[in-house]
Amino acid sequence: MNLDHAETTAETAAQTGSPRIRLAHPQDLPRVLALMDGIMDWLVAQGRTGQWGSRHWSETPALVERVEGRIARGELRVAEIDGELAGVVSVSEQAADYVSPAPEPELFINLLATERRFKGSGVGAALLAEARAEARRRGLPLLRVDCYAGDDGKLKAWYASQGFTEVEPFVVRREGRPDWPGMLFAEEVDRDGRGVSSP
Repeated sequence: MNLDHAETTAETAAQTGSPRIRLAHPQDLPRVLALMDGIMDWLVAQGRTGQWGSRHWSETPALVERVEGRIARGELRVAEIDGELAGVVSVSEQAADYVSPAPEPELFINLLATERRFKGSGVGAALLAEARAEARRRGLPLLRVDCYAGDDGKLKAWYASQGFTEVEPFVVRREGRPDWPGMLFAEEVDRDGRGVSSP
């Protein structure tokens, strides 16, 4: 499940350089989990447990294994600013099984998260640019992503502001827990890796 959180970055913009994005290595795992835990703490403090629940990623074996797998498969990229982890993005040619199949070959963003301290530094946009560039390198014409569609809807608004178009809402049924409302977004990618239109 794509549990992205592009809008939950810092309250104050960091006055630093542009993000440096690279493939994640196994040694990045603790820092990636710490980033996810920090976002979790912020959500819980806001009373917004519908997106991720309330248990840290680092304390949830299935989530730890998921991140490890994405690193091992070369899907996860990290963004660093002045040596600090500022965000992560994970992409795959396999979409989540709870969204509709793509009408053409695609690259699917299955995780996008940014460190709250770097709000205003363009980390989320830079990570999306990297996903577009990867789609171009692979010759894939479509980039899709899903996000949590509950609470105040800021995630949906953020993806729309980045050039994505809503495709359709969906609901993930979860046994013993509330349903998870989501929105699927898509963007056609041109040869330069930029989003050009909705599918």
